[in-house]
Amino acid sequence: MTEPAFSRLTTLWTSPGPRVPVTAPAPRGTGFDRVGRMVFWPLSLMLIVHRILVLSVNGSVTDDFSTVYYALRRFHDGVPIYNEVYHHVDPHYLYSPGATLVLSPLGLLTDFDSARMWFICLNAAAIVAALGVLTRMFGYALSSAVFPGAVFFAYLTEAVRNTLVFSNINGILLLALAGYLYCLIHERRWAAGILIGLAILVKPIFAPLLFLPFVLANWRTVLTGLALPVIANAVAWPLVPGAGDYVTRTMPYLREVRDYANSSLPGIATYYGMPWWQEKFWFVFFAAVVAVGVIVLLRWRYTDPLLWMTTTSALLLAGVFLLSSLGQMYYSMLLFPLLFTVLLRRSVMHSPVAWVAVYCFLSADVWFSDEWLDLGRAAHYLKPTVGWALIVLTISVAAVVWWWQERDGRAALPTEPPGEGDGNVGTASTTHSEPANGGRP
Repeated sequence: MTEPAFSRLTTLWTSPGPRVPVTAPAPRGTGFDRVGRMVFWPLSLMLIVHRILVLSVNGSVTDDFSTVYYALRRFHDGVPIYNEVYHHVDPHYLYSPGATLVLSPLGLLTDFDSARMWFICLNAAAIVAALGVLTRMFGYALSSAVFPGAVFFAYLTEAVRNTLVFSNINGILLLALAGYLYCLIHERRWAAGILIGLAILVKPIFAPLLFLPFVLANWRTVLTGLALPVIANAVAWPLVPGAGDYVTRTMPYLREVRDYANSSLPGIATYYGMPWWQEKFWFVFFAAVVAVGVIVLLRWRYTDPLLWMTTTSALLLAGVFLLSSLGQMYYSMLLFPLLFTVLLRRSVMHSPVAWVAVYCFLSADVWFSDEWLDLGRAAHYLKPTVGWALIVLTISVAAVVWWWQERDGRAALPTEPPGEGDGNVGTASTTHSEPANGGRP
């Protein structure tokens, strides 16, 4: 009996991976793992050294650190900090008073160059630590080849490179995200709430991730994640000079759609002068795609919480990058947890279309062409936008097809982890095959 046409047409997008029998874990120290460690550790270390000591020291025209550092210095000097001239294209200080208070220790370093290098090194270490947390979360030991392989891949990306070169805080935010997901998986509810609360305090784009504990009725995490930013801002308000300007001057600017260094759909529409109706059509279309994917993925929130949390969080974040007033390509680093799902038996990352999307939003390739000027410029500017749109579509279509296959009774994929490679400590087995605490099948 042939498969329904619906499944055949979506195979390219949604392949759940080979239906192989569950095998016993491979013994530690086999040839593949030894070779992987031998190859990836030296390559990773060389990339880290090059990104920090060469690219970051050289710097770039774009400098996110100076704006933050001098705003924090003004905070310590008692000078109003929200005094930006927003019609200039320079990076602006956009953090809330609460985030200013949390970041204020950085302003205690009086030497700018030393402060910048410490900040770069801290973010570089946070990225490596986040990848270590994700490696453990997916059931692999840090002594396996998975960890250095992930570090090598990450340090090749535009997201990591520009995070360090521009000297911004996204490496630390990636660590907060990885820790948040890890704590949710392991039922550490207060810790999860603190981590997501701090992330929201610095960048409100993390707020949609409160959806994960909300649908699990994990009220401690939800309330902590909401209360922490509110309390931090309340405490900081009388301490930050000119805090009221954040509401009257900075927040209106945050709602504006700028037409430079902005890869979101509204940003691209503004840059290219897209007709109003066409922009709204695509906005509503992709918002609906995200909503459908989020709803259908709920089916696996108890039976496969690791897959559900990492995939849903990536869908929500990619939707924010695509549809918000500002989306910058290096935000894509926050989608690293999704890439780790390729290690699972079922994953949207088993689709070649997903990896085309990954190339688009993580590759550092420059598409400017001397031969095809307009086409090359368009390809370069649209690359992250197309990547986020593709990954949103891939996740949602995959979720619908998985649901359709299970409804048809044809997708009895084993939910145990794949045949573990060397160093797999087996911690993921209960995560994949057993419902979360208090869950139900």
